Amino acid sequence: MLTQLKKIYINEQFNPKILGLFINPFYFARKGLYQNVSTLIPNLTGKLLDIGCGTKPYESLCNVDEYIGLEIDDEGNRNHSFADVFYDGKAIPFADKEFDSVISNQVFEHVFNPNEFLTEINRVTKTGGWLLMSVPFVWDEHEQPYDYARYSSFGLKHILLENGFEVVESRKSNDGLEVIFQLINDYIFKVTMTKNIYINLLTTLFLMAPINIIGLIVSKILPRNDDLYLDNIVLAKKVKDV
Repeated sequence: MLTQLKKIYINEQFNPKILGLFINPFYFARKGLYQNVSTLIPNLTGKLLDIGCGTKPYESLCNVDEYIGLEIDDEGNRNHSFADVFYDGKAIPFADKEFDSVISNQVFEHVFNPNEFLTEINRVTKTGGWLLMSVPFVWDEHEQPYDYARYSSFGLKHILLENGFEVVESRKSNDGLEVIFQLINDYIFKVTMTKNIYINLLTTLFLMAPINIIGLIVSKILPRNDDLYLDNIVLAKKVKDV
């Protein structure tokens, strides 16, 4: 019973539905990411590399021949990630043009050497292969001190093209008033978070869930704003070696 409840809880953290309104402090951010990634991920085929895979929250959406998760080699990732391979964060430990597709979600902002990072992705991706990437635009500092940058849609397009990838589709997640409500809940989460998961859950239920609900209603009524949003989701194709 407890295992099943834990499974439901974890699923609601990355693919929130109605229940997520009440138990997920990042309801809007996670819902927007999941919706956009799930729409674009069918483009990924063949042998796929998930860079910064974490718990592989989108693996079940992939219809690929092989799915390999890659993570930075540290104690935290060794204990908590689902990675198949660990590396030093610099040289990706695979051969040139080994992958048909690459996915990297909410990782690029933690990369201090973005050009080198993309050059390595280019190296291990076949020409004509796909890169699906999500990157925050409006968000607080997180996973400190390893939070280095925020990227606009134009900045992402420029740096990807500079490294041999042409953007095929670019999406902006949560470009309505829900962005404000999500940031309010992010603030509440940061100032009330404890080491006790049950206390955090009660705080989410009684303080953040009402904000989620109000934000959901208001965002359906008021117009969207394409200049203010939470996340970029980009589908790009490798057009040349670099």
